[in-house]
Amino acid sequence: MDTSPPTVPAACVPLSPAAPRRVLATRHAGWAGRLAHTLARTGIQPNTVSIAGLVCAAMACVAFVVALELTVTSRAGALIGAAAAIQLRLLCNLLDGMLAIEHDLRTKGGEIFNELPDRIADVLILVGAGFSVSTLPYGAVLGWAAAIMALFTAYVRVLAGSLGLTQHFIGPMAKQHRMFTLTLATVISSIEAPLHQRSFGIYAALAIIVAGSLLTIVRRTRRMVAEVNGR
Repeated sequence: MDTSPPTVPAACVPLSPAAPRRVLATRHAGWAGRLAHTLARTGIQPNTVSIAGLVCAAMACVAFVVALELTVTSRAGALIGAAAAIQLRLLCNLLDGMLAIEHDLRTKGGEIFNELPDRIADVLILVGAGFSVSTLPYGAVLGWAAAIMALFTAYVRVLAGSLGLTQHFIGPMAKQHRMFTLTLATVISSIEAPLHQRSFGIYAALAIIVAGSLLTIVRRTRRMVAEVNGR
């Protein structure tokens, strides 16, 4: 007699529980709930919003890159555009999660779309920001270093999850902190533009992101190791 469990068709396999989520106050804002509800009613899927976030990151990257070659006035406009694109990327990151969880639109590949485009977006934005200050000493290097640190902070978090441990979203340079720092610096640099061609605000922000991300990596790793040792 065959006592093996019955085979369940792939289409009937239940989705895995939702991945851990970072704490965001804006997730509970009325405007965010209304916007997510509107998107859900129109049939827009979370994965589509995730890709839209990646497109916004690419727009920010292009704005940073072209800003270096523009006239003073146009440069300020490009930097404001980059700052706006960064915030739109974060808005997409907020809404894809709300659609998936609050509106129960998760898909089997949802976690892939939740993580992979985010990592590409970080690299596009931070490397682009580095290129915009490449006339300053090691400006481009700072951009690449910030991108590597951003990837590493995410890697440590996801590594903890792969080991069955708690995924910590702590900073001081988690994604929302990095993007807030860079957005603020980009706006400051748009004000700098009429004065000179060098964006010291972005340059300083990238240095802060590198240093803060290193501290974030250390903090997350220490919590992961402590949890392993406490088992």
